Amino acid sequence: MNIEEIRQYCLDKKGVTEGLPFGPDTLVFKVMNKMFALMALEATPTSVNLKCDPELALELRAQYSAVKPGYHMNKQHWNTVSVDGSFSNAQLREWIDNSYDLIVASLKKADKETLKNL
Repeated sequence: MNIEEIRQYCLDKKGVTEGLPFGPDTLVFKVMNKMFALMALEATPTSVNLKCDPELALELRAQYSAVKPGYHMNKQHWNTVSVDGSFSNAQLREWIDNSYDLIVASLKKADKETLKNL
């Protein structure tokens, strides 16, 4: 997936907004105002930070050289994924879905209800 495909995949999710709160080089995707993905706009290859269950994060880092502890993030809960072609697009979409789902699960009840009704 290229940067625009990743961007569109994230934006197609319910309740997602994008912004540049950390400056012009990092695109941030949020659901109900909580981050689930950050993408470095100038990185080659493209890289994206994704929330991940801590145990799964360790497994993915062991299995894929393109998956590292989250750059400038809580390294227990975030991975930085270099989109270098060493894994499938389907795998990347699954990791994005997982990140989104973790954030949605952590939302307050009222926010979950609002999201449900969007």
